[in-house]
Amino acid sequence: MSVWKFLWRLIRYRPGLYLLNALVWCCIYLVPILPGLVTKEFFDTLSGNSPYGFGVWTLIVLVLVLALVRMFFILGGFLTDVHFRFRAGNLIRRNMLEHILKEPGARAIPCSPGEAISQFRDDVEQTEETISWSVDSLGMLLFAAVSVAILLNIDVQMTLWVFLPLVAVVSAAQLATVRLQKYRAASREATSRVTGAISEMFNTVQAIQVAGAEDRVIARFEALNDERRTSTLKDKLFTSLLDSVFSNAVNIGTGLILILAARSMRSGSFTVGDFSLFVYYLTFVTQFIQNFGKFVTLFKQNSVALQRMAGLLQGASPEALTVPRPLHLKGDLPRAEPSLLDGADRLYLLEAEGLSFEYPGTGRGVRDVSFRLPRHSFTVITGRIGSGKTTLIRTLLGLLPRDSGEIRWNGRVIDDPGTFFVPPRSAYTSQVPRLYSDTLRQNILLGQPDDENRIREAVYAAVLEEDVCRLAHGLDTVIGPRGVKLSGGQAQRTAAARMFVRDAELLVFDDLSSALDVETEQKLWERLSRRKSTCLVVSHRKKALAMADHIIVLKDGRIEAQGKLDELLSSCGEMRSLWHLD
Repeated sequence: MSVWKFLWRLIRYRPGLYLLNALVWCCIYLVPILPGLVTKEFFDTLSGNSPYGFGVWTLIVLVLVLALVRMFFILGGFLTDVHFRFRAGNLIRRNMLEHILKEPGARAIPCSPGEAISQFRDDVEQTEETISWSVDSLGMLLFAAVSVAILLNIDVQMTLWVFLPLVAVVSAAQLATVRLQKYRAASREATSRVTGAISEMFNTVQAIQVAGAEDRVIARFEALNDERRTSTLKDKLFTSLLDSVFSNAVNIGTGLILILAARSMRSGSFTVGDFSLFVYYLTFVTQFIQNFGKFVTLFKQNSVALQRMAGLLQGASPEALTVPRPLHLKGDLPRAEPSLLDGADRLYLLEAEGLSFEYPGTGRGVRDVSFRLPRHSFTVITGRIGSGKTTLIRTLLGLLPRDSGEIRWNGRVIDDPGTFFVPPRSAYTSQVPRLYSDTLRQNILLGQPDDENRIREAVYAAVLEEDVCRLAHGLDTVIGPRGVKLSGGQAQRTAAARMFVRDAELLVFDDLSSALDVETEQKLWERLSRRKSTCLVVSHRKKALAMADHIIVLKDGRIEAQGKLDELLSSCGEMRSLWHLD
């Protein structure tokens, strides 16, 4: 998609607001036409050449009134510009975020989170700046057209000289297009790498300290920052060089015009009022030339921003960035209606047949996996590290895009498991629970209605009630970034409570009890069994295996064997090895 089409689609999102913004800024740039004429009349009155006979003080009052009118328009222009920019920028951010959230979890973004943040911030701001300058260019173009018509009546030759710098500006910008885009792209990429490095450092502080790798990490960060400094300097320097070319071209044109005006005044064909009008308009016309060059520069650089934002869409059409969506900027946010289960959503039988996924370029993954989960069954997936346990359940839930295979819910084929396997049909907790710097209550609810009975039941089912009592403020205790105030076992049970409060048909646990002591683990499985839920559990713990109705043993991404524990211990060497290793 071209930059023109991209900007046009943004304008069409709020055409009324854009037209109002353009109208106000056109008035801002057109209002100076009148003070220019009043200034001409003022000097003609002083020199005795005025045909109208206005008083000096009348003309001064008119200039002041027109200045106040322009101030009023400028205030309105800033308001309309901020409103339109805010909506256009946040529409892009909203659409990018929506697209990311719809992608399978492992392929949500093609870069680090820090790089993605840079694109959400810098590239969207670049687009906002470009579309904002478009109304300035339109207003200045109208002023130039009207003022040139007036200036042509004064002196045709001098008026033509005004536009010679404009030709130089446009030509310079066109010749600099490739280099502008190259430097801007390099600057954005370098900034993204630095942002990504900062994000990684904050997320791995403990690992860096344990490994004693502080010096190495700092050295890498300094190297990335040096690259960013160099590329940003080139970008800024080249942009400033173009601005200098624009300004100096205007100054040269101004000097030529003043020389021509002085010659005309000596010949008597040019009054003092004419000269003042010409100089007054010249200020705005030269500003138009300079700002038009800035708009051209921004427009060229915006192609880089568009390309980078489209990269986050991973093959989807760039038009997805500008699809009209409500932003809900006023009033309360609409409440999400709770999903209700109908008869078809009740789980009676979940089937996976020939499920396969391979990580690109590694040869690792799962291949041709088939199994069945009847209602209220407790199924355990077990195997050695790297056997594909987590990959299997993430492929089943649509967090990884399956390469082949079929998933059926009560016999109905599920084409988009990522959208289908969500509460209240399914709830999932990963190996590493994702917690937030909020209260324990909000980490459990995570958008669910605050029902005291439901949250109490969920806390009890997760064997978390005694831990809550020991916290300073109970459920309202703020647990810190990533839940740092909780132990590993408390974090796992908080994630379990988050699942239980959703009362889902299918509960999927990935190594939930790995950080629990024997007594707490036993309580957890016993309370879970009393809930009569359908469970799919990744675990190697003997307590979970002993409770299982059905066990799936994975080896090298394939099913080695499946059945009940006693059968597998007698018939499957891999199961016996896992049992004795544990």
